[in-house]
Amino acid sequence: MEQLLDAALFNATLRMITPILLAALGGALCSRVGLFNVGLEGLVLIGAFSSIVGNYLFHNVVIAIIFAILIVSFFSLVFAFVSINLKANEIVVGLSINFLAAGLTTFSLRAIFDVKGAYYDKDMIGLPKWDIPFIQDIPWIGDVISGHSPLVYLAYILVFVLHFYLFKTVSGFRLRSVGENPVAAQSLGIPVRRTQYLAVLMCGILCALAGAQLSLGQVTMFTEGMTAGRGFIALVATMLGQSSPILVMASSILFGFMEALGIRLQGFSLPSHFTNMLPYIITLAAMFFFKDKTYAQDAQKAGGSSR
Repeated sequence: MEQLLDAALFNATLRMITPILLAALGGALCSRVGLFNVGLEGLVLIGAFSSIVGNYLFHNVVIAIIFAILIVSFFSLVFAFVSINLKANEIVVGLSINFLAAGLTTFSLRAIFDVKGAYYDKDMIGLPKWDIPFIQDIPWIGDVISGHSPLVYLAYILVFVLHFYLFKTVSGFRLRSVGENPVAAQSLGIPVRRTQYLAVLMCGILCALAGAQLSLGQVTMFTEGMTAGRGFIALVATMLGQSSPILVMASSILFGFMEALGIRLQGFSLPSHFTNMLPYIITLAAMFFFKDKTYAQDAQKAGGSSR
């Protein structure tokens, strides 16, 4: 048991959590303005591919992340326009984004890099690993917390920043009112559509960071479909967390730990087909036992459409 639950497992857990957590925070923002963004999987996949392309073109990690943010923001705005202005069903639009991302990244992989399946460049430099002074010297704790990419630390900082913004600021209260009762928010002069656009745009930025962590922070390569359902797991984390950043983080920790545990169990001669199922089994179990009403359901009863 000590060999299983060691510092390396929890160190890996923090890395595994990060893409799920960032995407889930983006989904929470969309949910807070009354939009159910099923397209998280596709947005994260586009972010992962765009980060590699940006790094390939500019040979700079920071510019690569900015490039990914711009590309994913464009697709996020497409989602916002079709869902908000054209009043299309956001679930259908989100699924379309997912299918578009899968096909577009596969095509672009062959068109840009002339390879199939995966792209890897041994000379490509990924995100740096930060060793935290003093903490890195603490036994066990230093092995768990220190030595991660900047995006890992940024993800946890954003949890508390978003929590403060949503529940302690006037702007955050206005954003929440858009999702809870858009008619009342409109009557008070709150720009409902503009608020929804900003939330979707922020979701795109967070999904771009999640993709960058996947392709530049963990493996420094891109493979077709490398998100492997993490966007959908992030969607479940958003629902379980009731779109509250703190609770979303708790849900993400559960899923990230199961993913890291599944990889670790492969070293104990367990079949990889079984261990790879663990995160998704937990996801299904969580959805089965999740029976509480969400604030969005209450808002629909109280005020009507989110648009």
